[in-house]
Amino acid sequence: MSRPANRWLTLVAVMLAFVPIVVDMTILHIAVPSLTLALGASGTEILWIIDIYPLMMAGLLVPMGTLADRVGHRRMMLVGLAIFIVASVLAAFAPTAMALIGARIILALGASMVMPSILAIIRQTFEDDRERAIALGLWGTVGSAGAALGPLAGGVLLEHFWWGSVFLVNVPIMLVVWPLAHFAVPRRQPQGGGNWTIGQALILIGGLIASVYAIKSGFKAGSSPLVTGATLVAGLGLLLWFARQQLTAASPMLDLSLFTRPALSMGMIIALVVSGSLAGVELTIAQELQFVVGKSPLEAGLFMLPLVVASAMGGPLAGYLSNRLGLRAVAVLSLAAAAAALAGLGVSDFHQPGLGVIVFMVLLGLSLSIGLTASSIAIMGSAPPEKAGAAGSLEATGYELGAGLGITFFGVLLAASYGAGMVVPQNLAGLVPEGARHSIGEAMVAANGLGGANGDALAQAAREAFSSAHGTVLLTAASLIAVLAVAVLIALRNYREPKGGMANSHG
Repeated sequence: MSRPANRWLTLVAVMLAFVPIVVDMTILHIAVPSLTLALGASGTEILWIIDIYPLMMAGLLVPMGTLADRVGHRRMMLVGLAIFIVASVLAAFAPTAMALIGARIILALGASMVMPSILAIIRQTFEDDRERAIALGLWGTVGSAGAALGPLAGGVLLEHFWWGSVFLVNVPIMLVVWPLAHFAVPRRQPQGGGNWTIGQALILIGGLIASVYAIKSGFKAGSSPLVTGATLVAGLGLLLWFARQQLTAASPMLDLSLFTRPALSMGMIIALVVSGSLAGVELTIAQELQFVVGKSPLEAGLFMLPLVVASAMGGPLAGYLSNRLGLRAVAVLSLAAAAAALAGLGVSDFHQPGLGVIVFMVLLGLSLSIGLTASSIAIMGSAPPEKAGAAGSLEATGYELGAGLGITFFGVLLAASYGAGMVVPQNLAGLVPEGARHSIGEAMVAANGLGGANGDALAQAAREAFSSAHGTVLLTAASLIAVLAVAVLIALRNYREPKGGMANSHG
């Protein structure tokens, strides 16, 4: 088959389409303090604003990928990009926290239509194995660089504009990308195949959202155990219903039999935990730097640069190390190094960071990124060739769901630890809203309202409680990842390296 003359232009088009979507996963972390104060958002609303995007993506990726096979990847990508542009404008000018949550849901819808189509277009455009490996490698690099660029780009924008600029910046990019994609991506006849029903997609999304909502509300002060329990049962019931449909269907939307393979199952757990840890740590450190240390959004973005740049560099290094040491050793060592880095950050003073904090952040970024690549090798290497597409959907879903659950877990643990350590000055007991006792964002809003010495006293109490809670969260995360390292060591004891190396580990 002849090679398309404009195949590299096609690659540029789809990579540019991917940049705003992956940047949106991390750019909001820096903007949290700004939009908290601007919208007067509660701690729970802030968590939903951040993690509704990856959670909806996790639910939508598989059904949208299957639908794209039926209607055409080019058409699905172009529609998704158009939806993403509209949603970016709605998010930028959202008047309330609830409106912003709604806009983020629409953003996730557009992004979930684009992401599976991009990878399919790259595979279809590059028939030559070596060229395809180069193209997929460039795509992966853009993804890592985009996630790394998010906090810094957010800091630069917030230094000069209001919080909505982190969304509005997508519009001029997309206005260039959409025409380029329209003309550069060739039309192809849809391949079809795969079962797709909107009912199954809604069951999966509903189960994920209900389960995570139950986890969040269960830790919130004053929540109803009855409502939380009922929501959790409903969410898990929907997920079990979805799983039963997939196991009994002749042509399932998601092939769950792949989970019977130990390496794939462990790879999914690594993907969930590592992507969740990276998202959660970025979020909590960004709040620590701005609310407690007093850095501007740009200063916070620059401070976190070692973490995110190291994250972008970990993938190629993981390939080299896996070929030299083997997957099991790399997975275990990367998780152990991440645990050590988190423990080091947990006992560090961010007011006077020094070289130690920079070293810990570089080690954390590298080790978590290497761990993610190790999970990809385990997932794709253990799946049979005829089910590589299903394994790829599981891998992408694991990353998105991990980010959403990680933000939830870190946010809930942070709020619980903060609430336990927050001591409101006695003379302000009747003046401070209940939410300020459980969220540093709400405490700062209340402190601004009080002003003067009373406002300063409340702000100082909130900062002290948050610093203590932040250390607890990082040490807890370190313990969990250390346990995971031991679990991987045991679970992969019989793992054999797949043939074919690293070339298509992300395919």
